[in-house]
Amino acid sequence: MHQPVDLAKAYRLLNHGPTVLVSSAHGERRNVMAAAWSMPLDFSPPKITVVIDKRTLTRELVEASGEFVLNIPGRSLAQATVAVGNQSGRELDKFAEYQLATFAGSQVAAPLLAGCVGWLECRVLAEPHIQQAYDLFIAEVVAAWADPRDFSQGHWHFAPGRERSIHYVAGGTFFETGDAFQVPMP
Repeated sequence: MHQPVDLAKAYRLLNHGPTVLVSSAHGERRNVMAAAWSMPLDFSPPKITVVIDKRTLTRELVEASGEFVLNIPGRSLAQATVAVGNQSGRELDKFAEYQLATFAGSQVAAPLLAGCVGWLECRVLAEPHIQQAYDLFIAEVVAAWADPRDFSQGHWHFAPGRERSIHYVAGGTFFETGDAFQVPMP
């Protein structure tokens, strides 16, 4: 289940620092990898950054296609997140191996992973020096989606019993986003 997210609020899908699954495609090839280093960069138009190592198949596909999707998994996809982050897509089809269902986005060819709580369809803004020196990709968010049970009207809900975004620490250890609270604004 997914619904569109207003691009002016798309940054809120990443603002709290979740681990993401980067899906990519070019021609008949596709891949998915885990990334702990991503963040919103700008509001209008919305932009994000993500680190994609130059040795990965994802990097090859992103450079060839100029696009990718940031999929925001919850706890139910934590095992798959570790698995796709520790296996090369050159060795096997990760989607088949880990039984990852996908669906089509509206703006890019890269697949969106079913079962996530949010999705950002992205087009690369070429910055060759930054990409080569730091493996850092800057992209414009061209479409954003969220499961309305978890994110709607520009806000995360994190209701009891629902998926919450996950955050990778190291060595297979994650934490889930906790309860929200508000502080009065001056």
